[in-house]
Amino acid sequence: MDLNEKQAALKKLSKEQYEVTQHAATEYPFSGKYDDFFEEGIYVDVVSGEPLFSSLDKYNSGCGWPAFTKPIEKVVYKRDSSHNMERTEVRSKDADSHLGHVFNDGPIDQGGMRYCINSAALRFIPKADLEKEGYGKYLALFEGAK
Repeated sequence: MDLNEKQAALKKLSKEQYEVTQHAATEYPFSGKYDDFFEEGIYVDVVSGEPLFSSLDKYNSGCGWPAFTKPIEKVVYKRDSSHNMERTEVRSKDADSHLGHVFNDGPIDQGGMRYCINSAALRFIPKADLEKEGYGKYLALFEGAK
C-alpha cells in the first residue's frame, strides 16, 4: 500500500476507526460489532484490506474484544509499555494499523495465544463473498472445517 492509497483509505474511516488504527486507541470493551459475532469468513485490516484473521480461529474469550488464536497472514509485533503495562502490540504489516494486543492466556490446545483485537480495526468478509471480494484463496481455509 503506497502513501496515496493509504491517505485515500484513511479518509473513508469513521472517527473511531481512525483513532484506533492510527493513534492506538482502544474501543470500549463489549462495544465492538465483532465481539459477539461468529459468522464464517475472514477479517481484514479496515485501512488496507490485508487479510488478518479467520473466523475459524475466533473464540469467545470474555475479554470484551474479538479474540483469535492466530493470524492467517503475517502481522507485526511491537513492544508497548504505555499505561504502565508491558504488552505486545499487534499491527498490520502493510498499512501499519494498530489492531490490538496479543497475550499468552489463550486456549492452550490451540497454541495458548489470545489476539485481543479492536473491532474498529477490522472489516469482515463473509465466506460466501470471499471470491467476489478478491479473497478467493482463503476459501481453502474452510474446506473440511467443522
